[in-house]
Amino acid sequence: MTAVILAALMNAGACLAAMTGEVTQGALITAQAAPGSQVMVDGKPVKSTSDGVFVFGLSREAEGSVNITITGESGTCTDSFQIAQRDFDIERVNGLPPKTVTPPPEWTARRKVETGRVRRARAETTDDQFWRGGFIRPAEGRFSGFYGSQRILNGQPRSPHYGLDIAGPTGTPIVAPAGGVVRLAAPDFLLEGGIVIIDHGFGVTSTLFHMNSVTVEEGQTINQGDPIGTIGATGRANGPHVDWRINWGAVRLDPLLALEGD
Repeated sequence: MTAVILAALMNAGACLAAMTGEVTQGALITAQAAPGSQVMVDGKPVKSTSDGVFVFGLSREAEGSVNITITGESGTCTDSFQIAQRDFDIERVNGLPPKTVTPPPEWTARRKVETGRVRRARAETTDDQFWRGGFIRPAEGRFSGFYGSQRILNGQPRSPHYGLDIAGPTGTPIVAPAGGVVRLAAPDFLLEGGIVIIDHGFGVTSTLFHMNSVTVEEGQTINQGDPIGTIGATGRANGPHVDWRINWGAVRLDPLLALEGD
């Protein structure tokens, strides 16, 4: 995959030194420009490392092309890459407790606090570069739910699913898919159940929930593969599994593509 992308870059006379990751909906993409360059993705500035490496993501709804502008000592150039479109499945999930599908009014205040904590945890944009080490599966088990699929819960259509579900027995260990700093760790969110958010740096985060136990603390620095808790069926879940999500800022990405890229 990488060789094909690099060939396309050279044929286009691109100013990038390298790029990995398929240019498709839900992808996490890393690229490299000359050290010291200023990078813009679709007109927005993007942080880069001292050796010119940067990372960005494409949403499920992304279409058309993504434009990367590099400004360095030799001037400014822009490359445009067509975004490959994907087909997403429809999943029907029945048997969920009604209050988790349509939350009762008394949950409103608590959900406002919980979603605020998630937004703040994902808002960090540090210089950490744990994302450069790639990602591993956070748990052993079968893939039971996929990014981008739209779920119909108890017969009611809901927003698309933005995670990769890995099913396994309750108590199955969950490990950090990449190193980072724990920004949120809580055992009992209403819909997510046990939840952990790990900041990998440069706006890239992993979120894991429905955990039966959470064994890390907020502010703790962890390495890839470190244990963070166990699989459960807490929150809105119809069986024991971990729902793993990757974000680049507010852009929701496909963890399975991140694994394939690694």
